[in-house]
Amino acid sequence: MQVNILSKLPQNLKVSSTVRNQLVNCRWYSDSAEADLVVIGSGPGGYVAAIKAAQLGMKTVCVEKNATLGGTCLNVGCIPSKALLNNSHYYHMAQAEFKNRGIDVTGLSLNLPQMMKAKETAVKSLTGGIAHLFKSNKVTHVRGHGKITGSNEVTALKEDGTQEVVRTKNILIATGSEVTPFAGIDIDEEQIVSSTGALSLKAVPEKMIIIGAGVIGLELGSVWSRLGAKVTAVEFMNQIGGLGIDQEMAKSFQRILTKQHMQFKLGTKVLGAQKTGGKIIVNVENVKSAKQEEMECDVLLVCVGRRPFTKNLGLEEMSIELDQRGRIPVNSRFQSVIPNIYAIGDCILGPMLAHKAEDEGIICVEGIAGGSVHIDYNCVPSVIYTHPEVAWVGKSEEDLKSMGVEYKVGKFPFAANSRAKTNDDTDGMVKILGDKTTDRLLGAHIIGPGAGEMINEAALAMEYGASCEDIARVCHAHPTCSEALREASLAAFSGKAINFS
Repeated sequence: MQVNILSKLPQNLKVSSTVRNQLVNCRWYSDSAEADLVVIGSGPGGYVAAIKAAQLGMKTVCVEKNATLGGTCLNVGCIPSKALLNNSHYYHMAQAEFKNRGIDVTGLSLNLPQMMKAKETAVKSLTGGIAHLFKSNKVTHVRGHGKITGSNEVTALKEDGTQEVVRTKNILIATGSEVTPFAGIDIDEEQIVSSTGALSLKAVPEKMIIIGAGVIGLELGSVWSRLGAKVTAVEFMNQIGGLGIDQEMAKSFQRILTKQHMQFKLGTKVLGAQKTGGKIIVNVENVKSAKQEEMECDVLLVCVGRRPFTKNLGLEEMSIELDQRGRIPVNSRFQSVIPNIYAIGDCILGPMLAHKAEDEGIICVEGIAGGSVHIDYNCVPSVIYTHPEVAWVGKSEEDLKSMGVEYKVGKFPFAANSRAKTNDDTDGMVKILGDKTTDRLLGAHIIGPGAGEMINEAALAMEYGASCEDIARVCHAHPTCSEALREASLAAFSGKAINFS
């Protein structure tokens, strides 16, 4: 705990104005109140790590630069985007699907401000919930930009120019990531937007172009497409879905989204963009043919990825060097080159996923407390929250081929699943990859209703080293979409599913 040193001087002691001014920002530290851990950042990795550390008996401080807790995920990422994805899907159903389900709706209209208000309500509830959790777990929240000013010291730089210094035994960097800029295109968050601006558009654009057909681009593109925009995604790669997605599933996914009226220009790079007469002209070039063309839109969404947020953290002063992508190198215990300074989440190697950061945060502080440290990144699932959802865990076919692993495949379409047919929600399939010799589950890939929920069964199975037969022999409730996972596992194990030939 820091205390103003002037308050500890005898009241009758005469101190010159010069000395007094020098002492104003000086602090002394009470050993009994010294922090065990200071966490820089309150995103999913940081706030979870802080709470777990406090539960393990550590005196914990969390330093956050933003006005609200929760980081990118809760404020301008996962949570607000899922609110818009969910509610835009309801609007799309009411507009395009209810009639076929025997529900006639008249006078349907979009109230975009109310939809945005519902999003903001969800965000406010969850960020406020973290503040409550901090209080109930006795985590001290310090507002300010956290900067490491010593191997046992973090300084919170406040907006009013003042500073607050916290002495600590350990430091955990959980500062997350920020939007990667696109060279030559300036984001104004109104007409040329990042994912942040795309979550708060004041009107539905007539035409939207997205630079990047990865997870973020496809999710936000789905939102505005459902609400009435003509959306075109321009992607440098020859498939959608970003890194890690199985190629067969990516092709199937693209067909489904195309059926939903999203358009794609793959193998195409963006050369630049200019505002002209209230519109945006985007210059693109085919990677293979070098043919160039101009595309016009009302809103341009730039989402070419994210980069680690490691600016002004004091890393250079502490001689903590970053890798070529701006990440902090750590060992298996998440320690940097300075053993009591740790890092987790988006600012270290690995997928930029909130749940990956959460797991690392818990495991890291358990290690600080003397526990074992283990995480299997092969068992970290990925999800794209479009409709249908896309989810996967483990290896893709391309991974296994490049590794020289002999494998077998089991597939089951949702068109043959009774619950999916009942719900008239049959797009997609489950694809299971098993070791050809041992039958061990190597990868699971799902496109379909509730894929983000179902993938966790496969992740659990992989953590415990289950075989495809193990999953196939577990009784699944009927009728459920999860039966498709069982059938695909049966097909991988035995060569044949029950309800599909």
